[in-house]
Amino acid sequence: MAGDKPRYLQDHRDIIWSLIPLVLFIVIIAGIARSCSFSPDGPTAGPVPQFDIEAALAFDAAELDFPIRNPVVPDNWQPNSGSRGTAPGDDGGDVSTVGYITDAGRYLQLSQSSATEETLVPWVAGGPRASTGADLYEGNSWVQYDEEGSEPIWVTDLGEVRVLVTGSGSTEEFTTLATAIGQAEPIE
Repeated sequence: MAGDKPRYLQDHRDIIWSLIPLVLFIVIIAGIARSCSFSPDGPTAGPVPQFDIEAALAFDAAELDFPIRNPVVPDNWQPNSGSRGTAPGDDGGDVSTVGYITDAGRYLQLSQSSATEETLVPWVAGGPRASTGADLYEGNSWVQYDEEGSEPIWVTDLGEVRVLVTGSGSTEEFTTLATAIGQAEPIE
């Protein structure tokens, strides 16, 4: 036994024999709790949370002092989240945010705010960004902020509201959302 041997005679086999009961105990508890699963092919995606985007945006449209749009996105995009925040400063303001999971499994965030572009972009990005260009979609100029190692940000000014799109989506998915925003009318 390891306890009968002097400490300088104990080796790795003694440690292994000491750990075996502990590992078996952990496996039994995890099996009982069913909180673990074995997946040799790696992790699998769980279900996308359900979110009532129509109700959330209608509530924000009634509560906030700027126009809110609910763009018509492809049927296979699933709304999964929403929040409201406040971009700070004199040029800041309330921010209504919703998120989508695209058919390719990528996330796109849509934020609408009365804050200026110069305040909204760093607030969403977590720091300053420099614009890298602009493109027209549905008659609106979308200023793009692309930075290596970060998710792209696109912003357009629709008069009383700035609309920002960011996320892990492809350029095609960004374009789809930008186009849908340009076609959407403010919620009454």
